[in-house]
Amino acid sequence: VELGDQVGFDYFWTVEHHFLEEYSHSSAPEVFLAACSQRSQRIRLGHGIVLHPPAYNHPARVAKRIATLDLVSNGRVEWGTGESASRVELEGFGVDPAAKKEMWEESVRETAKMMVQSPYPGYEGKHFSMPPRNVVPKPVQRPHPPLWVACSNIQTITLAGQWGMGALGFTFVSPDAAKAWVNHYYNNMLHHSNLLTNYPKNPNVAMVSGFMCADTDAEAREKAAGWTFFIFALSHYGREGIDAPGKGDLWKLYQDWRHSEKAQKALTAGLIGSPETIREKLRQYEEAHVDQVILLNQAGKTSHQDICDSLKMFAEEVMPEFHAREPEHQAWKEGVMSGAINLEELDTQPYDVFSHQNEDIVRLTPEQLKAHMAKKEADQRAQGDAADKQISSAAE
Repeated sequence: VELGDQVGFDYFWTVEHHFLEEYSHSSAPEVFLAACSQRSQRIRLGHGIVLHPPAYNHPARVAKRIATLDLVSNGRVEWGTGESASRVELEGFGVDPAAKKEMWEESVRETAKMMVQSPYPGYEGKHFSMPPRNVVPKPVQRPHPPLWVACSNIQTITLAGQWGMGALGFTFVSPDAAKAWVNHYYNNMLHHSNLLTNYPKNPNVAMVSGFMCADTDAEAREKAAGWTFFIFALSHYGREGIDAPGKGDLWKLYQDWRHSEKAQKALTAGLIGSPETIREKLRQYEEAHVDQVILLNQAGKTSHQDICDSLKMFAEEVMPEFHAREPEHQAWKEGVMSGAINLEELDTQPYDVFSHQNEDIVRLTPEQLKAHMAKKEADQRAQGDAADKQISSAAE
């Protein structure tokens, strides 16, 4: 983050995940971002995302932490929000997957109010309640830091536009897909607005991409195992959950998959290659008016040195061209939001997944998640009953 700040990156994002060993150990991002705030000057600090079901984070605690981070960073916070998706996390905190969207909506709406109202008048809700209180401190950015929502399911981009929130997604399957979804997002924001409460719209589409910049494409691919491990681990937790906490070895399981056709395809889909290769890919997404690209290379066992060398090379040889054209993009966005530019509504149906998603990347619906959790509980009870019978037989 210090290096990114020094060489001119605009944003840093970090996740909140729990119990996902080897895949993500970022379980207290507010602490890490606070440390970053004291070792940087200008880079914006993004929660990508805060898990909003109250069992993870009580809304009043979220409001206080976001505001405090905004104060100590002098107004550099981006407030990303989400529901959570993995069985491992939902089960760990006792969150009903069928109700998590309701929980997210209730929490985000009330958290936004807490950062604005003095005092907050209190709330009696379905998933949390609290009496009137003045929630302090208040953030530097008014009414609060910009709002984003996780779009790990590509269809959520539609809702992000309607909610007036920035969309945090992954790499689109093609520039045509990016253009279709960007147009769809902005058209929904303009013509189908459905804000959760009274807050400023945050018109932004951001996409996370696997990243490694090196002198040659071959060298970059060799150093980019972290990206394919990220995909493998995401798939593993989606399919298998976790059966033996603290005893797994995902890296070992990954070794066969990393040489598969699917893994190699993921390398070509990401921003992985020489500066010229990455530059050509970025130009296509720039033409589609993607607002922000989030570069992910700190995954798996990628070394700190390779990460920093990659970021520095990108900043020196690729980034200046795109920074120079940023005023043009902002002018385009202002034209769209003012109605001076009309965007064609393009068909998004052919592009119903992100580039890293395939049949191995399981995105379960809330109903499927709940059924999986119920089955797992039933299996555990059955195993327990069988063990009790064995003990009883032995005693007899």
